[in-house]
Amino acid sequence: MPSPLSADRPSAQPPGRGRVDALITQARRLKGEVDAVRRDARPDGTDPHGRWERALYELALHELDDLDEHLAQLRDGPPPTPVPGVPPGRRAPLPPTGGSPLGRVGSAEWDLLTDTATWSAELYAILGRDPATAPLTLDELPSLVLDEDRPELTAMVTDCLVDAQRIDGEFRIVRPDGEVRTVHMMGEPVLDADGGTASMWAVLRDVSELRRDRREVSETRDSLQRHRHRAQTEHRLAVELQEAVLPPWHGTLRLPRQGPRSLHVAGHHLPAAASAPVGGNWYDALELPGGETLLSVGDLTGHGPAVTSGMAMLLGALRGMAMAGTRPGQLLAWLNQLLDTTVRPALGSAVCCRYRPATRTLVWAHAGHPAPLLFRGGTGRRLSAPDGVLLGATSGAAYGEAEETLEPGDLLLLHTDGLVPGRAAADPAAADRLLALAPRFAGAHTAQDCVRTVVTEVGGTEREDDACLLVARVSA
Repeated sequence: MPSPLSADRPSAQPPGRGRVDALITQARRLKGEVDAVRRDARPDGTDPHGRWERALYELALHELDDLDEHLAQLRDGPPPTPVPGVPPGRRAPLPPTGGSPLGRVGSAEWDLLTDTATWSAELYAILGRDPATAPLTLDELPSLVLDEDRPELTAMVTDCLVDAQRIDGEFRIVRPDGEVRTVHMMGEPVLDADGGTASMWAVLRDVSELRRDRREVSETRDSLQRHRHRAQTEHRLAVELQEAVLPPWHGTLRLPRQGPRSLHVAGHHLPAAASAPVGGNWYDALELPGGETLLSVGDLTGHGPAVTSGMAMLLGALRGMAMAGTRPGQLLAWLNQLLDTTVRPALGSAVCCRYRPATRTLVWAHAGHPAPLLFRGGTGRRLSAPDGVLLGATSGAAYGEAEETLEPGDLLLLHTDGLVPGRAAADPAAADRLLALAPRFAGAHTAQDCVRTVVTEVGGTEREDDACLLVARVSA
């Protein structure tokens, strides 16, 4: 096999130059299109997914740069042969090729019979050596290589010279300025007429930038996978905690369980889309000492396990204070104080109702939350709300109370923000859509049937946030 650096190689341009020029044009056009997509996308570099996208764009552009360089070298033909008059083993300096030589391909041939070497100008540039100095022999070449990579180079060269195997591997070199670069080496032996190894030739390419970009892609991919795994774990924990805290009963619940004039209660939690984080929504119904009933719904702002844990804390405190006889207004004031003193600042909204079956009286208070809706005789209305600011918004806030006398067959609907997809709870259109269900509620047999009516109306599409509703119907 003739050496690619042998002096008798023809100097004419390789055949198919027009096709190579066409490939260069296509490669440069593709590079421009990739760069345009990169600029238009503007991936966010602050999150793992954005860093991963940015790294892939940069890697693609670097590889297209290399493809352009290699095609240009293929079009221009092999590097010049040694100049007559230059001593064997010395390389005549070549004019600069323009641009950075790093990433280009250099070539070399080591003659085993004369123990001399011939290097191209690009290889001198890649290795950072002065073209006026003698090229290194095979015995001297390992002196450029990092200690831990020398065995790899030695094994490749030995297999090539002894067993006539092709060389295809990488190692790191230290340039005279101390910079460490990664070099990819490909080569093969040149055999004499008797089948013995006369020389070895190789092409060497600086792949430092390419390996750096691929490493960055790998690292950002791993970071993204860890981020997704952490998010999935946090989502699962939040869901499990929410399920543990919300009421375990299903269907219609009668409160109080004994005596006349009870409430028939049903509730439901509407989860957000599977990809959305879990929020801090709750609903609750609790029989209190003396036969009264506590109804509450609320929402702690934010998402994730910390918020769900905070919701559990608020709901536990609410239940305990209600069991002690605390009125709704005072109960919210103490919940506000509790949020105000927690280490993690948070805001929340809630509505708390205390129902007295003996007089069918509902006493309620709210903290920046949608007022309960009252349905009677096939029509519905929103209850007039007393004063009440968000929980955690201000220290020492006071919460007013309102009182409503209910009648047999009345239906109360309490809900959290976001029950109607795309509508905030304060949006009149959200309340109007729920109030329009009044005729259907009038024909429902149970509180659970009313919950199903609401879910059928508003639960058919994926929602950005979870929501809760609670329905209480006054028995005849």
